[in-house]
Amino acid sequence: MSLFDKLMGNASAVNLADLTTEFSAILIEDETIESAFAVFRDKWVFTNKRLILLNIQGVTGSKREYLTIPYRSVDRFSIETAGTLDDDCEMKLWIKGMQMPLVKEFKRSTDIKGLQRALASHILK
Repeated sequence: MSLFDKLMGNASAVNLADLTTEFSAILIEDETIESAFAVFRDKWVFTNKRLILLNIQGVTGSKREYLTIPYRSVDRFSIETAGTLDDDCEMKLWIKGMQMPLVKEFKRSTDIKGLQRALASHILK
C-alpha cells in the first residue's frame, strides 16, 4: 500500500497466511479467513462465519478492539465502483440496530464486485 493510499484511507488486500496466524486465538473451530483488507493498522477480515473489524489503538498499537459482525446481522449493503476520475471504490454495510451504515473505502484495484459476491453468498443464504 502506498503512502498516498494510506493518507486517503483506502484499503488494500492483506496476506491471508499472516492473518491466520494473527487471528488464530479468536477464530472458532471450522472458521477460515476468506479475504481481508487493511487501512494503516486497522483491518476488515471476512471469514466464512463473520466479519471481524480490527481497530488497533494507541501509539504502540498494543490496545486492540475486535468487533464481530455476524453476517445474519447485516440488513443490506451497497458497493460503489471507481469511476473514471475516482481513485477508490466504496462499501456500505447497514447493521441491525445501527442507524448509520459502516462505510469503508477501498483501492481502485480491489475486486469490489468479488467482495460483494462473497458478502452476498453469506448474507443471502
